[in-house]
Amino acid sequence: MTDQTSGTGKRLWPLLRSLQGYSAASLPSDLIAGLTLAAIAIPEQMATSKLGGLAPELGFFAFIAGSLGFALCGANRFLSCGADSTITPIFAGGLALLATTGSPDYQALAGALALLVGIMLMGSGVFKLGGIANLLSQPVTVGFLAGISVHIIVSQLPGVLGLPPPHGPTLERIATLARHVGEANLYTVVIGLGVLAVVSLSERISARIPGALIALVGATLLVVAADLEHKGVQVVGSLKDTPHGFIPSLPIIAPEQWAKLIPLAFLIAIVVMVQTAATTRSFPSDPDRPADVDHDFLGVGAGSLLAGLFGAFPVNASPPRTGIVVETGGRSQASSLIAAAIVLVLLAFGATLLAHVPDAALGGVLLFVALRIIRVAQIARIYRQTRAEFLLIVATAAAIVVLPIEQGVALGIALSLMHGIWSTTRTHLVLFERVPGTTIWWPAHPHISGETIDDIVVVGFQAPLSFLNAATFRADLQDVLQAKAPRLLVLEAGGIPEIDFTAAEALGELIKVCRDRHVTFAVARLESLRAQAAFERFGLYDLLPRDHVFRSVDEAVRRLAPAAKAHQSEDK
Repeated sequence: MTDQTSGTGKRLWPLLRSLQGYSAASLPSDLIAGLTLAAIAIPEQMATSKLGGLAPELGFFAFIAGSLGFALCGANRFLSCGADSTITPIFAGGLALLATTGSPDYQALAGALALLVGIMLMGSGVFKLGGIANLLSQPVTVGFLAGISVHIIVSQLPGVLGLPPPHGPTLERIATLARHVGEANLYTVVIGLGVLAVVSLSERISARIPGALIALVGATLLVVAADLEHKGVQVVGSLKDTPHGFIPSLPIIAPEQWAKLIPLAFLIAIVVMVQTAATTRSFPSDPDRPADVDHDFLGVGAGSLLAGLFGAFPVNASPPRTGIVVETGGRSQASSLIAAAIVLVLLAFGATLLAHVPDAALGGVLLFVALRIIRVAQIARIYRQTRAEFLLIVATAAAIVVLPIEQGVALGIALSLMHGIWSTTRTHLVLFERVPGTTIWWPAHPHISGETIDDIVVVGFQAPLSFLNAATFRADLQDVLQAKAPRLLVLEAGGIPEIDFTAAEALGELIKVCRDRHVTFAVARLESLRAQAAFERFGLYDLLPRDHVFRSVDEAVRRLAPAAKAHQSEDK
């Protein structure tokens, strides 16, 4: 099949794109990957659902819906979609403000939230809003994960210790647990920490070992054999009938409740976009082609829509599970569909096997997840390399822990945007010098020798010219005119990818100032197509002749310096 034919196929048949060209020869590899993925996902999905204040079996619905939705509408061949511990504490904290955790109203709100998140994600995919995934900078993301980790640990410690869950803000709950730690149930503690140890050891040996499943089976057998339920060890119990079962339907909530869910859905959608983009870029279907982030938003969005229709909760891309698919030789989304089929069979015919699973075992699995998502090495590297961005990590993590979690997430996003704005606004003009013996003009540096030409100044601006830095640009250029009094001023524009209206107005004013002072103004290396379009759109060519725009600084100096010198002599 030619590339052209393949491209036509993608346009005409957008569904099942991740399975296009599937060969039966890939089935054995996908079968092995699917079995491994199911073994990893079963305990994880149960634990994540419990983390969200919902029945463990709803995690199975979320995994099935996420896998099916992404296989239908996504592009990445390996990505695993389902319940995820990154977003679960966020929506659990938000829904707890609207309904009692675990109640039917709470579950209906979770399903409605999944629908809203799915609609937002699919809309971002249709309108190609993949750039939204860049809203969180790396330091803010690291701080966000550290804060989420604290929430997971605090929420799971009561189950691991055998204590009633405390209420109130996170810090208050930590203090309550510390006061009552002496009342912990020893059997429960052994089970929870034992599962944590088994999972950690398995991960250290090989990520392919289903340590969580092994630990869960072992803990369940121990509970049954030693009759630990009568010694204070809490178990999952019989799986409840869900209001939807296997029949999709819309959650029934009041119209005003839908409106209250929109801000929370927006926050979760942003986090899902960030994690989905990171996952699909880390595990691309084809290393020689850029990841199709927008198409993968469609897939994860479809997964959330299906999850909402089946009474579950929002789903997300999972980097660890996706990594497992790749490491075990998975070739396509068939591996995720095989895993989903296994989970479906367990849900339909093996639910009684899960009745004696101890809550502490699920808590141990989540403690491992919480410890794994803290990026200690990255935090240390950021601390060594940039203290200012390390403070972003601390501020974001503190906001997630101290504030209500959805407010902390919103503040983290705001901090990320403010950091980007701050980085843009602190950009200043840079003086350029000629590299001796060449025609190359380079930013001046105290440790690199360069040369200048009398009465000629070359400056550069290495950021988009926008309303954020237009005033700084104008002030810097006026300072240069005042201090240097050049006869030729060249703006090296290679680092300016965009110019907005405010900046164009400032640039136009500066061109007029130069003209009034009899300073010849020129632009060199206006390479960006968007910057070139801005010159046309904002009428800058009406102020600056087109023959004063050059492809290199050297060309501008050679062409205009003699004329500028002659013009200045005439003025004198």
